[in-house]
Amino acid sequence: MTRALDHSKVGVAVPNAVGTASLAAAESRPPVAAARKARIDSVDLLRGLIMAIMMLDHTRDFVHRDALAFDPANVARTFPMLFFTRWITHFCAPLFVFLAGTAASFQEMRGRSKAELSRFLITRGLWLIAIELIVLRPVVFFNFRYDEVLFFLQVIWAIGWSMIVLAAVIHLPRPWIVGLSLAVIALHNTLDGFRPTHLAALWQLLHQQGPLFPFGPPGHVVFVVYPLVPWMAVISAGYAFGWIYQEPDADRRRKLLILGSCLLLGFIILRSINVYGDPARWTSQFGATKTILSFLAVTKYPPSLLFLLMTLGAGILFLAFAERPTRGRFANVLITFGRVPFFFYLLQWVAAHSLAIAASWLAGKPTAYLFSNFGFAGPPPPTDGIGFSLGVVYLVWLAGLILLYPLCRWFADIKARRRDWWLSYL
Repeated sequence: MTRALDHSKVGVAVPNAVGTASLAAAESRPPVAAARKARIDSVDLLRGLIMAIMMLDHTRDFVHRDALAFDPANVARTFPMLFFTRWITHFCAPLFVFLAGTAASFQEMRGRSKAELSRFLITRGLWLIAIELIVLRPVVFFNFRYDEVLFFLQVIWAIGWSMIVLAAVIHLPRPWIVGLSLAVIALHNTLDGFRPTHLAALWQLLHQQGPLFPFGPPGHVVFVVYPLVPWMAVISAGYAFGWIYQEPDADRRRKLLILGSCLLLGFIILRSINVYGDPARWTSQFGATKTILSFLAVTKYPPSLLFLLMTLGAGILFLAFAERPTRGRFANVLITFGRVPFFFYLLQWVAAHSLAIAASWLAGKPTAYLFSNFGFAGPPPPTDGIGFSLGVVYLVWLAGLILLYPLCRWFADIKARRRDWWLSYL
């Protein structure tokens, strides 16, 4: 297991002048209040796209007949369509975290002071951690078997702690923020083989996926899905990335193209060398097609350097090409999802899981496993006769998106009309 706006021109420099030229320039600029409230369509579009793709992954977890049998990224057992159904969802978490940092940068551009931004990041981070620990555990599993899985620490947990760290990082000089972010992302794979005997639980929270001990009573599992390193560096890199949006349009697009291309080129070169950047080396032992799959099968937990180069590079390139003044209906649907990412994230778990139960019940298939802990703890659920083909997964996913769209549009309209403080936490 694994979330029609104007283009913002906030921060674009306008030369000072006097007389008529100054008056004309002032009249041509949007009011400060309007600029501060403006959103950036291309960022919302990317965020909405990755949220929709994320729901595909969770739908596959609940609906696919082999979801409990093997990891679809296991090159030895998978097939191309299943592999790419899982692989495309790899772009969601890193871009979700990265854009959370970018959103913080945008808030600062719109007039929020560093002190105000720090307070917001700390309180929202604590709020997200509480949601992960209290709300998401039963929402994900549809059960209250805390004697098997006590907590399930996923991406919302990682974003919460990353926001708390970012609250301090934003006060550093810009070169320090960029340098520390890049250093952690680039060098954390040197610690892949490190397994301390003392403070092992703390290290597992930071850099090692799996069941966490000794926390929780005997028989209770705290499962760390998202170790915190290097997510904290990803969010601070996203914060630094937001500064690009102070540039004029042409300069910004050029920088996005260069940065995205360099990251992808770096991924291809380092992955080809096959020495550093990911604990899983690619192999050609399974034939030509699976050699390509192996090349792309980089490590997500924790996200390796190569994983982040591949996903963030592609996302930044998408942003470079997404800055168009007009878009079709489908893009507007994604922008709506992107305006309410946390709201969508919570609802998509319920929608995907409920639709999976309904589909299995209507088809006369077993449904008990859909109320289990999916093998993370306790006895493994039976796999005979469960689930559907990959085609059904896609149909259920599309049905879920259709169900969620009116709810997200309703909530996006509320956020656009109102400025209640609590709306910034949802």
